[in-house]
Amino acid sequence: MKRRNFLKNTAATAAGAMVIPTIVPSSVFGKNAPSNKINIGQIGCGRIARDHDMPGVWQYDIARLMAVSDVDSKRMEDGKKLTEDYYNKKTGNNNAVDVKMYSDYKEMLLNKDIDAVIISTPDHWHAQPAMEAALAGKDIYLQKPNSLTVEEGRLMSDIVNRQGVILQIGTQQRSSAQFRRAAELVRNGRIGKLHTVKIGLPGDPPGPVFPEMPVPKNLNFSMWLGPTPEVSYTEKLVHPQEDYGRPGWLRHENYGAGMITGWGQHHYDSAAWGMDTEYTGPISVESIAEFPKSGSWNVHGDFMVKHEYENGITVFTSGGYPNGIRYEGTDGWIFVTRGPYRATESDPIPEGSTKALDASDPEILKSKIGENEIHLYVSEEQHGNWLDCIQSRKQPISPVEIGHRACTVCLISHIAMKVPGILQWNPKAEKFINNDLANSMLSRPQRYPYGTNYVKW
Repeated sequence: MKRRNFLKNTAATAAGAMVIPTIVPSSVFGKNAPSNKINIGQIGCGRIARDHDMPGVWQYDIARLMAVSDVDSKRMEDGKKLTEDYYNKKTGNNNAVDVKMYSDYKEMLLNKDIDAVIISTPDHWHAQPAMEAALAGKDIYLQKPNSLTVEEGRLMSDIVNRQGVILQIGTQQRSSAQFRRAAELVRNGRIGKLHTVKIGLPGDPPGPVFPEMPVPKNLNFSMWLGPTPEVSYTEKLVHPQEDYGRPGWLRHENYGAGMITGWGQHHYDSAAWGMDTEYTGPISVESIAEFPKSGSWNVHGDFMVKHEYENGITVFTSGGYPNGIRYEGTDGWIFVTRGPYRATESDPIPEGSTKALDASDPEILKSKIGENEIHLYVSEEQHGNWLDCIQSRKQPISPVEIGHRACTVCLISHIAMKVPGILQWNPKAEKFINNDLANSMLSRPQRYPYGTNYVKW
């Protein structure tokens, strides 16, 4: 009997005698014990954690968020309060849970009572904690993009798979019915032979030069920088100190690549679902892009990227297309987007139509997928699917290798923005063919002692 059903039946028998089960460490009874909850630690307590990941998990009774970690003590304390307030209100008990705080996530990973972690950190702090969590035997929910570089993404995927932990990437479009429906229709030939995919993805605007500032006492700035170069602090290149608005690190290449990875992994992941290329990649990539000529923000602005795949499909990505994915085949087209959905309050709202699913012929969308046709993985919600898979030990809808492959498309696109001409890519070897400059960008120097190069495994 699954833990969820056991708890439900037990609660019914008790006739309301127990408001909420006491936290019982998994080490007491084992992962499948009927009285056990999945005890979770939250790494990173910023915007995406507060608005999306923490609520995404604590809505499920089988999970218990019991610890938080952040290099900004103010945000860590806010995360603790947010969590405790939620459980207090839910249970009617003002002392429902005492959330532990860790200024260093590595100490959290030593806590054997914690079964799993959510990693909601900036992009340059994704791969290393995911690797270390896997080595500690923790299951992982990891915000996209998988990694800062192709090299560290490959290492992370290999370690996660070797350790046998359940890792779910936060590409939650896979749990949106319209993206699955579009991919199923395309995979089952409802628009004929697929030949072209057009992906709408905006760039970021430039900004002014931001002055050097004193480091806030609540921020461990050296640890926040992690493996990236040592630079002077300015708030606009880290995160807001007074609110949880969109952080400035998203617009600096030390910490990510801009929208090509920020939203790009969502769309490339979804497109690969429909293209049946989830475990491979393009064979060529070329791009043109505009970059700021001044100012502190330096990620790409307007751009276009072209990918060619071995199966004959060509993918174009640009901010000139509507935000979403348009599959074009010999017999019609299908367009899919998020509609009005936003993961966080500060996410930009798509311009124009918010129709989530459209086609050249409305009858295409009414088509029934037959019993013997391709049926894709069904998930109603990304965090819930992760928790289910922690129990069942089955692979989640967005496993690490699929995430790595989608992230790789983003990262080689960013490289193509910097290296002119058509770049030939070997998706099996994960190397560019006969281009040393492009290959040199598949990794970055890492500032000791931080970075995946210094993880012992």
